[in-house]
Amino acid sequence: MIQTLTAPATAPLYVELARSLEQLIDQGTLRPGHRLPSVRRMSLQRVVSISTVLQAYTVLENRGFIEARPQSGYYVRPRLASAALEPRMAKPMAKPSAVGVNDLTAEVISFASDPSYVPFGAACPDYSLFPTKKLARILAAVGRNDPSLLGRYAMNWAFDPLSREIARRYLQAGCPLPHDELVITCGCAEALNLSLRAVTKPGDTVAVETPTYFGFLETLQSLNLRVVEIPTDPRTGISLDALRAALAANDLKALMVMPSFSNPLGSCMPDEKKEKLYQLTAAADLPIIEDDIYGDLHFGERRPKPLKAWDTEGRVLLCSSFSKTLAPSLRVGWCAPGRYLERVRRLKFTNTLGTPVVLQKTVSDFLRNGGYDHHLRSIRRAYHHQLHLFSQAIIRHFPEGTRLSRPEGSFVLWIELPPGVDTLRLYRDALKHRITTAPGALFSVKDRYKNCLRMNCGLPWSEPIAAALATVGDLAKKQL
Repeated sequence: MIQTLTAPATAPLYVELARSLEQLIDQGTLRPGHRLPSVRRMSLQRVVSISTVLQAYTVLENRGFIEARPQSGYYVRPRLASAALEPRMAKPMAKPSAVGVNDLTAEVISFASDPSYVPFGAACPDYSLFPTKKLARILAAVGRNDPSLLGRYAMNWAFDPLSREIARRYLQAGCPLPHDELVITCGCAEALNLSLRAVTKPGDTVAVETPTYFGFLETLQSLNLRVVEIPTDPRTGISLDALRAALAANDLKALMVMPSFSNPLGSCMPDEKKEKLYQLTAAADLPIIEDDIYGDLHFGERRPKPLKAWDTEGRVLLCSSFSKTLAPSLRVGWCAPGRYLERVRRLKFTNTLGTPVVLQKTVSDFLRNGGYDHHLRSIRRAYHHQLHLFSQAIIRHFPEGTRLSRPEGSFVLWIELPPGVDTLRLYRDALKHRITTAPGALFSVKDRYKNCLRMNCGLPWSEPIAAALATVGDLAKKQL
């Protein structure tokens, strides 16, 4: 659900204008599909400058209240129907469990790269959403201007211009990071792997959210680690009470968490809860591995602060990448390991020596040319719009009683179907129609979420996508 826009007593004119238009939308005076006055006409009506109107419209557009249509103007967007309840929070685990991941994960991922299937199962955005042509030009220029980059080993912790750009962006998000303490990795997956290896040893127990990203479980299993799952609210994130109880009952060695738009729930922890989480783990001297890969994909005005922003002792290992925002195939990620910097550096060297400089320089040059923020605004609008369309279709076509998450960022939905639906069976049935899904069983080490699934909404809306969603809904209804 989109939060109400608030403004301080001495708010700028554009904030006041945006707030007044939001109220008209909430009251139904401006209804979905209505065209707003042109920028020039609104400027005359409200006796404000054109730039003030543009800023106000941009605020409302970023928050999902309105949308810009080429050569047509600004229109009020449909709002997500509130008919569907949100998914329920899981119960705490009684004791740690070994991780047993089957071949289903690999199967779901393999179908994601097969263009003959509709890829609802993997959290992979469509390539058309990324600036691939511009990146290709930059990559070609990098190789042309310095061919030696292709003939040298990448034995480095980070390409300095890229680490400075990443640190600068985090500073804008309220999280100061020393650029020379970043380790550039081969995607976020390597950053998470290195972080886990830096703070645990085989047989240790790690706490994770539940439901949790199945890639976490794959990594934990590969490192022979045990897991305690902590119930997670679909809006506000991990339960601090349940984590406190798990700390008292278990010898935890680390916590893996996605505070900003978790996968698969989409939950985003409020700042005050992040601060309390940090204080709780600090009292237990517990390392935190933070996956911040969706942090830039917020629908509100401001990027949520990473948990790392509250880290005064270097216990948070911040991990992320450009895979969901810019260039999945370049595999450029990073880790800010805090006090564990030297351990992560040594592990990086033994793991992959370094991340190719030619790829790091390509991303760095893109960031430095100033186009990244414009691209982020564009891709956030696309994800927000697609989430809305998917949600509406799921409410229409899925069985009555289906519960649906309401993320305020990213592009995945968590769906809880009525208890009579088996989503593993649904997965097999959908494959016969060339559709892949991600059954809920993938997202836990326990026998949970049999009637849940995660939906990839990073796909531009089209008639085939709409038809595939309707097919999945019909298959679910048949089970009832």
